[in-house]
Amino acid sequence: MDLENTLLTWLPIIFFGVVIVLLLWTIRFMPRAKPAPVVKGSQVEVSWSDVAGLDEAKKELQEVVEFLRDRKRFERLGARVPRGILLHGPPGTGKTLLAKAVASASGANFYSQSASSFVEMFAGLGAARIRKLFEEARKNAPAIIFIDELDAVGTARSGGSIHREHDQTLNQLLVELDGFNTRDEVVVMAASNRLQDLDAALLRPGRFDRQVLVSPPDVAGRESILAVHTRDKPLAADVDLSHIAKQTSGLTGADLANLCNEAAIFAGRNGAQYVRQTDFDAASERIVAGLQTRRVVSEKEKRILAYHEAGHAVMSHLVGELFPAQKATIVSRGEALGYTLNVPAEDRYLHTREEFVDLMMVFLAGRAAEQVVFGRITNGAANDLERVTHIARSMVFEYGMSEIAPSRTMRADNYALSEETKRLRDSEQARLTDQAYDEAQRLLLKHRTPLDRVADALLEKETLDRAELEALLSEVKAESRSSETVGTVRILPMRD
Repeated sequence: MDLENTLLTWLPIIFFGVVIVLLLWTIRFMPRAKPAPVVKGSQVEVSWSDVAGLDEAKKELQEVVEFLRDRKRFERLGARVPRGILLHGPPGTGKTLLAKAVASASGANFYSQSASSFVEMFAGLGAARIRKLFEEARKNAPAIIFIDELDAVGTARSGGSIHREHDQTLNQLLVELDGFNTRDEVVVMAASNRLQDLDAALLRPGRFDRQVLVSPPDVAGRESILAVHTRDKPLAADVDLSHIAKQTSGLTGADLANLCNEAAIFAGRNGAQYVRQTDFDAASERIVAGLQTRRVVSEKEKRILAYHEAGHAVMSHLVGELFPAQKATIVSRGEALGYTLNVPAEDRYLHTREEFVDLMMVFLAGRAAEQVVFGRITNGAANDLERVTHIARSMVFEYGMSEIAPSRTMRADNYALSEETKRLRDSEQARLTDQAYDEAQRLLLKHRTPLDRVADALLEKETLDRAELEALLSEVKAESRSSETVGTVRILPMRD
């Protein structure tokens, strides 16, 4: 009985003692709201000359630099610089690079913080970090605050206590953006790849009221980016940056930097003194198609592969200059047993309905060649089918290029669709792909002789470049219905 009384007396004391110790331990090791590291503008190692291929974005941001250097010139006219500038666009296009260049050119103090560093499990800590960041920036004005990957903290609020910490952090950021005094020489810049996911309150005038799209560069931009990333590399006389720029449609600045680095690695691996054009070609294949592998392929499978890639190459020739084949190979790279490398002749942004159909025929020509030659198909066209499905879906769902709805989109997220409309939409998508597949079979059956010729050459040499393909198909005339066109969208090189 005495033992029971003792336990009943001491157990609550022990329990509360353990709780107090745990609380003290949590407080002791809980992250603190530390100020972001500040970098003097003159110490930022990125200048305007390091930012290439982004002329429109640089022009938009140049006035921010001028404002931070000489704000009185703007104030005399009653003007003020935008409080927040949001750089948005695909990954790797140079958003962070632009922010650093602005800080360097303006000489302002630069505070760089990832939005994910504001996200914590402890309620209120993210908000405290944001307050601390803005306090430090105001003390050291003129200053630029750069928040990378803004969507980590700026996604739309959904309500509910489960998101309380996220909402508190976002609310504090909104307050700080609104709380700027007109005399504060602080500019907030942010970057995001997901503009559509950001909270509407962030994007209203008075907060991030200027949005700058940073898109992949055009051919001239790619050439200037290549010049920046090769200026410290010894290039051989045969390196043609203009040619490389034309062959890399759709690649971003980060992709091109990686391409130059891979080319230098190839040259170093071969013990060369200079980076040659062949090194850039090999690097391009490495990035697009993956690392070369030597799988053991039976003669039967090798013949199927040869006809599959020959089908792509012949169809690329038949559709004219829409999507020319630069190379066809049955040497495996990455997950692909073989591939045909197609690169648009130039950057163009508009696409006709006929061109979309021609593109689907190019993608489906590998499977069509298998059907024409062997009377059966394999699973080697998985990547081709994904691309064709995406094109047909876009034509029907978004571009209004179907016969049933030529003047409106049919996306379910825009408005409610009836079951009958959904059925018609799916059947139209299937009709487009089936039509392209049937036409691809018809053309390859008509041009069976050049198809055999290209396949035999692949079996003999394993790899054919553009000159060899053109020689093999020199007598074949193009049969494209889209030769008179206003342009094509930018499309990444194709591989199986």
